[in-house]
This record gives sequence, structure tokens and C-alpha cells, in this order.
Amino acid sequence: MAIVGEELAKACVKAAEEIQAEKIRVWDMRGVSNLTDFMIVCSGSSMPHLRAIIRDVAGLVEKEHKVKAVYSDGKADSRWVVLDYIDVMVHVMHEEMREFYGLEELWADAKELEWTEGGTDQDGGDQRKSNFTH
Repeated sequence: MAIVGEELAKACVKAAEEIQAEKIRVWDMRGVSNLTDFMIVCSGSSMPHLRAIIRDVAGLVEKEHKVKAVYSDGKADSRWVVLDYIDVMVHVMHEEMREFYGLEELWADAKELEWTEGGTDQDGGDQRKSNFTH
């Protein structure tokens, strides 16, 4: 069964983090917007970096969780791409576009979630558990 909601948001954030997306922020939009449940914004510092973030978020989520974005809008050359998974929307933006459009201010009523990545367990093994803190 495909993952949805918060689990899908975690998978998207984890993929963005692994490709070193910058300034990753996540908002819980439930009760604030009818568009989606979770909104993710991250930045890339160059066109190749933006392309890599888009490729890896879409690719890793599909490979590991069998979920494809229902809709994608924009191209890396436009410096803003949205991957729409219905429950989760991922905005990949060049820093200049992010500052210009100020999406963070638009969602001031939504609760921002902090991302925490699990480290090693007591035996020195990799926990691979990721969570949002509310």
C-alpha cells in the first residue's frame, strides 16, 4: 500500500536532505488549507543542484515507496518546481525565487514542523527512523 500524509512528507524531506537541499522547511497545512496536508519548501543553489533535488526527490520516493507525483509544474530553468503528491506538495526553489515570493509568509497560520533524523541505536547500528517534532 502506498504511503500518504505525514509518512509521505517524511520520505520527501529525507530525499531532499540526502541530496543536500538547503533550508528545508515543512508545514502541517491540515485545517489551514484545502490544497494539501503538508507543504515542503527547499532550495538549491544552482541549476544543476535544482535538477538533482527534483530528480532525487521524485526518484527516491517512487523507488522506495512506489509513489509518483500526480502533477509537476515548472522546470529547473524557471527556478521553481512543484511536485504535487496530493497529500504533500514539494516546492523546490532557487534561493532568489524563494526570497522574492516569500511562501513562508503566506503560510504563517500553519504549524511548522521540525525535522529530526535518527542516528545510531545502542548497538551502533543505523536506526533509519525520521520524525517531525510538533
